Amino acid sequence: MNRALPAVQLRVPTDEDAFAWHRVFDDPEVMEFHGGRSAELSVYEELTARQRRHDAERGFCLWSVLDDSGDVVGFTGAQPWPHEWGPSGEIEIGWRLGRAHWGRGYASAAAGATLERLRALGVPHVVAMVDVRNERSIAVTRRLGMRLAETFVTPSSEREGRCYRLDL
Repeated sequence: MNRALPAVQLRVPTDEDAFAWHRVFDDPEVMEFHGGRSAELSVYEELTARQRRHDAERGFCLWSVLDDSGDVVGFTGAQPWPHEWGPSGEIEIGWRLGRAHWGRGYASAAAGATLERLRALGVPHVVAMVDVRNERSIAVTRRLGMRLAETFVTPSSEREGRCYRLDL
């Protein structure tokens, strides 16, 4: 029996969200598949600024995910795949949550809301790149109905990554 997904709100990240993202992602477990260590605040300041530009130019970005009390629990959304390797030119969906919010359905709820927004914008398909060891994110791709399309070895970490695809 499927449990109901939690209510989430997505918003274009604000300047203040850089601090929230830095705080909720300052955990080695959260960063295990994203470089393995916490990033400096300046990384999130640049990332939130870039997401505001993406939203202004494309109508989508990595949005801040807020729980029902209005607290930032992470991000989800979409952006162009930023690397020369892998699914170049594709729109990638992604999610990252603070450790305290894992296992509660936030990633699936927020990613589902992202897919609805992308469909409304006429985006034809999306990809999700996931480290082969990231079982939680692989489970989210399954819940979204994505299919495994390709595998890659990431040049920087030399880890196996899986590319999941979904036609919208």
